[in-house]
Amino acid sequence: MQAVINVPTSQLTVLKNAYEGYLSGAPAGAVFRAKIHGTTITGYRSGKVMFQGSNIDSQLNRWQSISVVSSSKKSSNHRKVPVTSLPTDFESWSVLGSDEVGTGSYFGPLTVAAVYVDQNHLEKVKSLGVQDSKKLTDPEIIKMAKQILTFAPYHVVNLMPDKYNQLMNQYHNQGQLKAFCHNLALQKVLQKISPTIPDGILIDQFVAPNTYYRYLKGQKVIVKDGVYFKTKGEQAHLSVAAASIVARYVSLQAMDELTQNAGITLPIGAGNAVDQIAAKLIHRGLPLGNFAKIHFGNTEKAKEIAAQL
Repeated sequence: MQAVINVPTSQLTVLKNAYEGYLSGAPAGAVFRAKIHGTTITGYRSGKVMFQGSNIDSQLNRWQSISVVSSSKKSSNHRKVPVTSLPTDFESWSVLGSDEVGTGSYFGPLTVAAVYVDQNHLEKVKSLGVQDSKKLTDPEIIKMAKQILTFAPYHVVNLMPDKYNQLMNQYHNQGQLKAFCHNLALQKVLQKISPTIPDGILIDQFVAPNTYYRYLKGQKVIVKDGVYFKTKGEQAHLSVAAASIVARYVSLQAMDELTQNAGITLPIGAGNAVDQIAAKLIHRGLPLGNFAKIHFGNTEKAKEIAAQL
């Protein structure tokens, strides 16, 4: 849960002093940051004060008397569903980001990674040349990922084709399965970094936020607090770019394993070359479900080609 109020800048010192003993490292542009009773309070030089956590009301109510935002405006800021607009200084926050690869490729796994990049590591990540993994060569991916994994908390959900196909029988569509994987990866990293609470969580957006949470209905744990969604999230924060690289790295390793098991190079994508290779696997008696996402239309095309071999 998250809410934002605005206070006179002259009152920021009052708030900071009130949280003496609970102060922690403040992000760029902030006067203070405090963590108390599961709530993180960040006061910015602009007068904006952000409250994040699962139980923010008690702290929020302490400062309503000096807030320059009306109670009705405050209520509208009490963010119950994530939004795609990001704070102007978001790139300098300590953020847990998640991204996925493999969704449009017939062969190989669906791989989702979540990576936490503390603000103290932002320059280090930036110095590695981290950017969208689609723009990097495989050797660059491997080199960067190995470095990121030495200092950044992370978790990867890597669904190999056999497991992917099994789960697709339980979920309505690939989008719902992706939501499950993102939610799980984020949970695991939050557990690893506890009691640290990220300033924010950024998911590389693949569906509308309301649809994402509808997909997760029924899950025992759903990560919601401080979550933002953004298309091209790797451009909004280095944590998502790092997650993209880690996911690609794990996916590359998985593809090497599958290629070895198939005895033939498995191409990426879902074009005609994929149909031809899939047909050869069928002709050789190998189960496609061990190598490919069989709900793709390529499966039927491959069967037609294989019948003519």
